[in-house]
Amino acid sequence: MMLRSVSTDTDPGSWDAFVSGHPLATGYHRYGWKEVIVEAFGHVPYFLSACDEVGGIQGVLPLIHMKSVLFGNFLVSVPFVNYGGLLCNSTAAAEALLAKAERLRCELGADHVELRHLGAQVPGLPTRQHKVTMLLTLADDAERQWQTFNCKLRNQIRKAQKCGLECISGGLELLDEFYAVFARNMRDLGTPVYSRDFFRRVLAAFPEETRVFVVRSGAAAVGGGIAFWFRTTVEVPWASSISSYRTMCPNDLLYWEVIRFAIDRGFRTLDFGRSTPGEGTYHFKKQWGAEPVPLNWQYLFPDGTPFPELNPKNPKFRLAVRLWKQLPLVLTNLIGPRLVRNIP
Repeated sequence: MMLRSVSTDTDPGSWDAFVSGHPLATGYHRYGWKEVIVEAFGHVPYFLSACDEVGGIQGVLPLIHMKSVLFGNFLVSVPFVNYGGLLCNSTAAAEALLAKAERLRCELGADHVELRHLGAQVPGLPTRQHKVTMLLTLADDAERQWQTFNCKLRNQIRKAQKCGLECISGGLELLDEFYAVFARNMRDLGTPVYSRDFFRRVLAAFPEETRVFVVRSGAAAVGGGIAFWFRTTVEVPWASSISSYRTMCPNDLLYWEVIRFAIDRGFRTLDFGRSTPGEGTYHFKKQWGAEPVPLNWQYLFPDGTPFPELNPKNPKFRLAVRLWKQLPLVLTNLIGPRLVRNIP
């Protein structure tokens, strides 16, 4: 079939039907993320679809425009989450969507377009592979999974249990406990925190595909995570614990309970989320048996443009990170969401 047009006004049901039927789709290609990001952060979306002559969708590209004095002007597919990018049935659809994205970049005066691809690459585009995602193949039952762990990991999980930690799971009713832990940990890492409203909107938009996990020591929340799933994979895109409780191994108990939850419901893979090879979070995820899968972040930008470096290791941000760690939690919770809305 010949392509008829590239549209920014696609019916959500038709969009999600295409995503559901595409073998390379991720949960972040779903149309619901448009509303979440627009309402939580106020950014302008450009959800592009390439259609054939009878109106059938042949490809999609969800883009979000981000612009600020501090962090620049760019388009991302998809910011604040791990994946996105092109999802197409044909080379013609991919070419049409990329051409439209480049025209948008020029019209908006944006520096670049960032496509966060999992797996497939677009030939010829500048590509970074500085991050990996960590994937664990799940056993058929929890006991078999337990037997795959080494003695150290098993002991860490047992230690959390012996220390009296317990992990519960649920929905919106646990959001405040999760957020208190998450916000404190982000401050301690020197990173601005997302607003509570962002997580509330994620849970509200995907009530059948999300679950909140909270680790408690007595009545106090000391760890937590939010799980999001699509098809046979469960991902934990946001997880934290309070550093002063680290010797009690709350993170180990948290992920063990997520694994048990996933196995009980027949999921086949746990996605631990993206990491930088060699760093602490990478080794934590590796100990569970998770294997690294390279992420392909690809770009549209003028020749000679360097790759963007919006990360805490950029020398421009190191002083800001150190100062942020010293600020009172009440202040970082107030200022953080205003800053992080422009950091993809």
